[in-house]
Amino acid sequence: MQASLLDDPVDVTGEDGQIINPGHGPSMLDVAIAAADRHGVCVRPVVLEQTDTATGRTAFVPVPCGATLESKCGPCARKARALRKAQCREGWHATTEPVKARARPTYDQEGLIGYRADLAVLLDECRETGDAAGIAEIEAEFVWIDSELAALGMRGKAPKDCAAEEITQGPTPKAPRKRSTRRRQDVPKTLPRLAIADRTVGSELGGHYSSMFVTLTMPSYGKVYGDGSARNPGAYDYQRAAWDAITCSRLFSRWIQNLRRAIGWNVQYFAVVEPQKRGAPHLHIALRGAIPRALLIAVNEATYHQVWWPQVGEMVYPGAAVPVWDEHTATFTDPRTHRPLTEWEDALDAIGPTDQPAHKAAFGPRIDVQGIAAGTKAAGEAIGYLCKYLTKSVTEVLEARTSRQLDHYDHLHAALCRTPCGPRCAIWLLYGIVPKGANAKTVPGICKGRAHRRETLALPGNRVLTSEEWTGKTLGDHKADRLEFVRRTLAAVGLEKPARDPRQYTWATVAPGTKMPSRTKLLLSAIGQRVAWRAEYDRALYAAQHPDGDDGSIADACSATGGSATDGSALDGDGGGSDGTTAS
Repeated sequence: MQASLLDDPVDVTGEDGQIINPGHGPSMLDVAIAAADRHGVCVRPVVLEQTDTATGRTAFVPVPCGATLESKCGPCARKARALRKAQCREGWHATTEPVKARARPTYDQEGLIGYRADLAVLLDECRETGDAAGIAEIEAEFVWIDSELAALGMRGKAPKDCAAEEITQGPTPKAPRKRSTRRRQDVPKTLPRLAIADRTVGSELGGHYSSMFVTLTMPSYGKVYGDGSARNPGAYDYQRAAWDAITCSRLFSRWIQNLRRAIGWNVQYFAVVEPQKRGAPHLHIALRGAIPRALLIAVNEATYHQVWWPQVGEMVYPGAAVPVWDEHTATFTDPRTHRPLTEWEDALDAIGPTDQPAHKAAFGPRIDVQGIAAGTKAAGEAIGYLCKYLTKSVTEVLEARTSRQLDHYDHLHAALCRTPCGPRCAIWLLYGIVPKGANAKTVPGICKGRAHRRETLALPGNRVLTSEEWTGKTLGDHKADRLEFVRRTLAAVGLEKPARDPRQYTWATVAPGTKMPSRTKLLLSAIGQRVAWRAEYDRALYAAQHPDGDDGSIADACSATGGSATDGSALDGDGGGSDGTTAS
């Protein structure tokens, strides 16, 4: 009888080297989660009920959670980062114009538009005859048509003079607000204004295409230590830092607009917003095409963004006495005098032509500009640097290790909590102004926007900003490209994996109380499926690279341990495992 390795007791040690007693180790779920993370399987799958419309058979299918943070789900976050890197790589040094995908109107959409036009003629007749019942019926029909057009995929909304409420009630004329377009005297730089050509690809220089890698930072708000904390918190301008963080995305849009006007063609960008140690946002930007360094510096010095909101001074209601909602007037009133507060539109109308904006945002003078050629090692390193922190949350990047850092971030968060983030922000009520769209559920001073959260510090929810024609594709299109690459690789060695028809299945959430497989079983099944796919893919790559080699046993051995005999990065981003999409 052969002896087994399991016949003798084995001492199991933890990460600290100490021996773990039997029964005190990790649970089976913990082991399954660790194995799923190593094999690239989602560790927090969402279970949906799948029904085959042809056979009527139902099954519980684990679908990936789609998390973009590694602290929530490492495999999903790494796949999302891989897609972003593929998106950046494909568009950065593109030499051909991206294809603009424009959906053609469908027969049903054209039919509804024709029906809407006929109703508009009937509406005019009803107005002439004073038929109130007919007008109300046509109004309800307009609302139904607009909802159907939206459900059929029509982009945008109907123009104001075609909207149901405007057609039936008529527009309410209002004098437009006038804002000064004169350039500020404290920004003397004047940029050229050229007609923007309809091209997105740069010119060839020296036999290759070169593109730009630019880093923009916000201005200084006060001296800081090496860890980013303020040397003198009393002199540090936290309020200005809060305003700049909230308006950073709008400022960057203006920066791109000025750059396109100054250079004369439609510059495309892939930008990532990251926090500095001091908590201020800064942007790493990949720009397609070679752009003179002097022009980029001039654009940075001349770009600013003005926020034309009501002036924010001292809080009118800083304490416990806050405005209250009045049911009779349907607005907020003063808690002592019970007088209605200033409405948002009235507050905007009160801004005179000579008044100053609530805030002027501008980037700091520090700008880093690099020209990077296509296909070089520097290009790959820059793409990796752009996507380096995409799987990290702001609190993970800005981890406070000292009490000084913690106090600094708390001061910045306090400034964000007293700075309105938009026209609908409930913080306006503390300044005596009723925000846009306020109702009885609005809580004065409490806004759920990301700008006021401690874990985001006003950074945008989407930390990757891409132009529309960077690649001409969505992230879903890039994922489909990676799946198609895997299918072609398998088909080259005789393994046909046709894509499934999505119309064959219907999906539904699982009803409460339904008996489902345990999370451990779902993970183990997904790991087994993932290993099988990896083995097939590795064999296909090995056969393609060694047509006269062995039978692929090396690839099998590597796949069984979660490794790869060859480069299988394409499979890592295809959503294999427990993500509900398959290569078969």
